[in-house]
Amino acid sequence: MARMVNCVKLGRELPGLEKPPFPGAFGQRIYEHVSAEAYAEWKPQLTILINHYGLNPADPEARQTLREQQEAFFFGASERPADQNLVPEDVRQT
Repeated sequence: MARMVNCVKLGRELPGLEKPPFPGAFGQRIYEHVSAEAYAEWKPQLTILINHYGLNPADPEARQTLREQQEAFFFGASERPADQNLVPEDVRQT
């Protein structure tokens, strides 16, 4: 049976991730509060951000920008809000 979480992004109880997506406190926060379905919605957003801004994920400054965008995407908190115009229409919440 899948581990269930009360997903902060989708607002309902859904199956969670099998393990934290990356090490550290933020990865653990995502593991505890974001469903696998919501995390799957982040992947196309990540690609859009990297391509649109020409980010190099190996660059620490780019990784910080992506982390801020990821936090805004899931939790709605960031110094720089996520650019909602970059969200594909099929992923956009109505």
